[in-house]
Amino acid sequence: MAAANGVRRVWVGKNTLMSTPAVSAVIRERSGADGSKATGAFILTASHNPGGPTEDFGIKYNMENGGPAPESITDKIYENTKTIKEYPIAADLPNVDISAVGVTSFEGPEGKFDVEVFDSADDYVKLMKSIFDFESIRKLLSSPKFTFCYDALHGVAGAYAHRIFVEELGAQESALLNCVPKEDFGGGHPDPNLTYAKELVARMGLGKSDTGVEPPEFGAAADGDADRNMILGKRFFVTPSDSVAIIAANAIGAIPYFSSGLKGVARSMPTSAALDVVAKSLNLKFFEVPTGWKFFGNLMDAGMCSVCGEESFGTGSDHIREKDGIWAVLAWMSILAHKNKDSIDGDTKLVMVEDIVRQHWATYGRHYYTRYDYENVDAGKAKELMEHLVKLQSSIPEVNKIVKGIRSDVANVSSADEFEYKDPVDGSISKHQGIRYLFEDGSRLVFRLSGTGSEGATIRLYIEQYEKDASKIGRESQEALSPLVDIALKLSKMEEFTGRSAPTVIT
Repeated sequence: MAAANGVRRVWVGKNTLMSTPAVSAVIRERSGADGSKATGAFILTASHNPGGPTEDFGIKYNMENGGPAPESITDKIYENTKTIKEYPIAADLPNVDISAVGVTSFEGPEGKFDVEVFDSADDYVKLMKSIFDFESIRKLLSSPKFTFCYDALHGVAGAYAHRIFVEELGAQESALLNCVPKEDFGGGHPDPNLTYAKELVARMGLGKSDTGVEPPEFGAAADGDADRNMILGKRFFVTPSDSVAIIAANAIGAIPYFSSGLKGVARSMPTSAALDVVAKSLNLKFFEVPTGWKFFGNLMDAGMCSVCGEESFGTGSDHIREKDGIWAVLAWMSILAHKNKDSIDGDTKLVMVEDIVRQHWATYGRHYYTRYDYENVDAGKAKELMEHLVKLQSSIPEVNKIVKGIRSDVANVSSADEFEYKDPVDGSISKHQGIRYLFEDGSRLVFRLSGTGSEGATIRLYIEQYEKDASKIGRESQEALSPLVDIALKLSKMEEFTGRSAPTVIT
């Protein structure tokens, strides 16, 4: 189709295995022998609007800045699908060996046409080496006091894990789990969370049963297309909201790319406000955007944002225009290397993941955080629930009367709204992005509706309790969040509207 439509050259990653962040890097960084640059890329991945009989196939288009196509483009594409009558195709184009690096030239219907197969990792590895101090990470990994484990969940990250962690950084081969990419992800679900990354969770000492084996000091997982990540310490889980805040708080000292300072930081609206506190303390520009990486991309293109993240395990920076799972792991390794630069040799105990997180909480306070997902709820009932929550917002005193009637031990609600975002770059306005109840002590309740198709809607409830008292930052999340959970469920009349006595998934 490219040849028949006048495209001059197509670049293909070897064996067609490319992570979403690597695609963004190639668009932005790679130059052909004649100086040519990519004008965009098609990514075939189940991560985006999955179609097909078993919902395992999707197509995503990335623009020449390396980021996802904005709605203005996808809307035009959709409009074209309603009127297109035919499309040209070069049916007799010979097959190209995509397992071998090299250029194959053809005489296409529109003239000369090249297909260049390149090493999927080269450009990405080069970019990572320009961002991080690989030598300091290598030194950390070589210490007998430091152990490491990375789980690609049989996704595309496996194509990069061996090259970066083993070949470039000297990690042991045994540190890699499920790093052979498989079409069916080995029968598993490639979601980097405590539910689906079972093998890693068990190895890190967070499983239900004790294996009797000492867990590694640091562990991480990737999703299917390697743009999301999960960070773990020994018997310790780092929430994505805390992860982006900790990376931002330590970036300038630990990561050479940021040594001259951060342009700004941003998070998606449902993500906890841990990043806000860091931004205020370090006097950084701060942005709260709707869910969707394209909003971060706009800020980055305008030079307004350096580090950003979402609660759904996505973290990234302005080195590309996608979230980047391996980048996040290297950022954490850089912070660990920086904190331990004087302790790697000798008998001094290393500062590890849990130490860094607890020190962060002691400095900035802790944002206890959880997400409840109610899946396949009747779409009409879900809409009624959201309308009920909006209606309640008309009288904050009335809301506080209800809140105090449920739990007298929580702070008052200071404000409530339906989140709306005006993009500071292009002026576009995104409405109905979620319903927020903000408390005087910095705690929050957020309700969002996701998907309203024939199969029903998903109600997402985000519950966040901010705690500044250093004596109270070590509690179990469930215990700390219990009062707000109670309020959220009763204020929203969740069971009354949905008929559900419990969420489908808790993260």
